[in-house]
Amino acid sequence: MDATLIALGALALSGALATIAGCAEDLESDVGSQSNPNSQVQLAPQMGNIHRYFNKAISGEPVAYGLYVAVAGSVAYAIMQLGVTPLLAMVLGAGVAALVHGAYAISAYLGRIVGQSKNFGQPVYWDIVMSHIGPIVGHGFIAVFCMVLMAYLANTVLGNPFPLPLIALIFGITVGAIGSSTGDVHYGAEREYQKYPFGGGVPVANHGDIDVKAEYGLRNGMDSSYFCSRLGGPLTGLCFGLIVFLDGWRGVIGDVLQGGNVISASTISVVIGLIIVALLAIANRKVEVFARNKYGPYTK
Repeated sequence: MDATLIALGALALSGALATIAGCAEDLESDVGSQSNPNSQVQLAPQMGNIHRYFNKAISGEPVAYGLYVAVAGSVAYAIMQLGVTPLLAMVLGAGVAALVHGAYAISAYLGRIVGQSKNFGQPVYWDIVMSHIGPIVGHGFIAVFCMVLMAYLANTVLGNPFPLPLIALIFGITVGAIGSSTGDVHYGAEREYQKYPFGGGVPVANHGDIDVKAEYGLRNGMDSSYFCSRLGGPLTGLCFGLIVFLDGWRGVIGDVLQGGNVISASTISVVIGLIIVALLAIANRKVEVFARNKYGPYTK
């Protein structure tokens, strides 16, 4: 029972870390305009909208965060083999990943904007680089460190058989995919496409036709992050945290409820997982029906 309590404690900590990591990842992608539809600012110059957004949308978030967290996990694992304290090793690994992140972000921004300056007249705003790179790297560091610590707990406490770098890679890909799905529903289109009706998405023909004026001055990525910290970031964190916690919880409960050699712990875990998926599907359907009945169907 003591081992079970330790596992549940590590799982609860992992869920909290996942919530923080998901929120930080989503807000970082907002500052850098990496995720869709924020990434559609890359088309703004072609639509005649000269903008002051920091845009680093060259690869998707799952690929990018898979790289960052895998780098951090690999560096931390290598440093731990030298006898360094795990927590310090993970901080150093996340720091190296932050440097990689910053280098990628600056090169991506300059490469994209310079490519658009000749044909579409999009200027390179160096003050945008200097003012945005700090929040990008800072949010990225928080997200990466949390996921490396999660990977360490999964490997040492929760019994995950994979090595630390591989677990870190999987977590990075996962949080990037969640940021590109859950987060996207709650940001971007509401803020950057305010002249279009809300609720119907952004048609492809309107991509890049963004609002460039804010309440005071011209908009930039920081304006998006302030707006998205209300819903997009917290909901992304909540989604990632629930996935990590519920997936680990079913495994722990499977071990507790294992009935001798008759029913294996893995079988119980699979059954519990299917029940959770069914309950979530029912809840999702009820929420959708409630919203459609309350607010009506999408207009043509």
